[in-house]
Amino acid sequence: MDIQQIKDRYNIIGDDPRLMLALSKAVQVAPTNLSILITGESGVGKDVFSHIIHDNSLQRNAKKGQGLVSVNCGAIPEGTIESELFGHVKGAYTGADKDRKGYFEEAHDGTIFLDEVGELPLSTQVKLLRVLENGEITPVGASLPRKVNVRVVAATNIDILKAVREGKFREDLYYRLNQISIYIPPLRERKEDIPLLFRKFAADVAERYGMIPIRLTEDGKEYLKNYPWYGNIRELKNITEQIAVVEQERNISKAILLSYLQYVPEEKMPALVSTTSQTADTISDRELLLKALSMGQMINELRNEIQDLRTLVATMAGGKLDTLHIDNSNAVIATAAGAAPEITHLQVHKPSGHLQPTWDEEIQESEVIDDEPLALTSRERTAIIKALARHNGKRKLAAAELGISERTLYRKIKDYDIDA
Repeated sequence: MDIQQIKDRYNIIGDDPRLMLALSKAVQVAPTNLSILITGESGVGKDVFSHIIHDNSLQRNAKKGQGLVSVNCGAIPEGTIESELFGHVKGAYTGADKDRKGYFEEAHDGTIFLDEVGELPLSTQVKLLRVLENGEITPVGASLPRKVNVRVVAATNIDILKAVREGKFREDLYYRLNQISIYIPPLRERKEDIPLLFRKFAADVAERYGMIPIRLTEDGKEYLKNYPWYGNIRELKNITEQIAVVEQERNISKAILLSYLQYVPEEKMPALVSTTSQTADTISDRELLLKALSMGQMINELRNEIQDLRTLVATMAGGKLDTLHIDNSNAVIATAAGAAPEITHLQVHKPSGHLQPTWDEEIQESEVIDDEPLALTSRERTAIIKALARHNGKRKLAAAELGISERTLYRKIKDYDIDA
């Protein structure tokens, strides 16, 4: 099957050389039994490539297994991931009332696609390495391993080499998975393909709902081509469908696109969105979430410094700390009880990251500041709720919009008691 047939069969639009190289590589290595690692940002179509590889592989006619079994490693809670992947035996844990096959046994004689493999816990990575090296799995609670014959195709949207350097991903597992590497370029590197994809998605919507297809004006086309598309094809498809359904105007100009595409974090798109023109009403939920997380980290660091200050004040003043205040000049003012009569207040300046105490008898007593970041927690919870609402409760899409893994989103939904 040639590349054009592959593109037609899997509805792949575009002629970018890097995309064509990835397709050619996928078709070439599909008939082998080598493990394949697909890399690329979220939304570029890594799952489509897993189907291309399996459908052109020796495992495509698997009789015992289910052919291609897809697993989103980032969506499975850490406590159950080994049971999901390798199965369990009866009595392995509370609620395990019968033996259960894992995904690897389900994929026997076929292909297993491990999406977001970079999210696997280190303990699970060890067991995955054993599968790749020996073709053996050990179900949870079992004493003996079982043989499986599975072709492994993995994918990740993280910088996997960075994860290896940081000790978050096993180096031996990386090299075992990466026998063949396929890189799928992000949409912003395929500028000429963007109008083609827009036209395809617009035609699909028009056919589905019986409406006139939307079309791009020249300035609209140029704006789309230069937009960063951090959500890649998934984001473009979502935006195209929104515009096609909502807009009465069928000729889509840059002015119309701006009302849909201006909400991009300022640190990612300085050329398209001016930070000076943004107001509180035009900041995206994702940007608020990112800012909230950043501020939360800063506050935690400040808490640690304040604790150090308490110890410093108590030591220097010879008494117990009564009040602590941070003024607008970045000075920390403390009042200590039991100090010498001539020392009533202690002011600690922090002009360059180092604590430098000086005595000050003229400063008035002040209240302790409560820096509990309740507003940040509320903002993060609201951002998650809105993202889930926009994607009809689909956690994978909401996580992609928020820029976090599906497992992280799952945990935050539980922590914030969100009805998803």
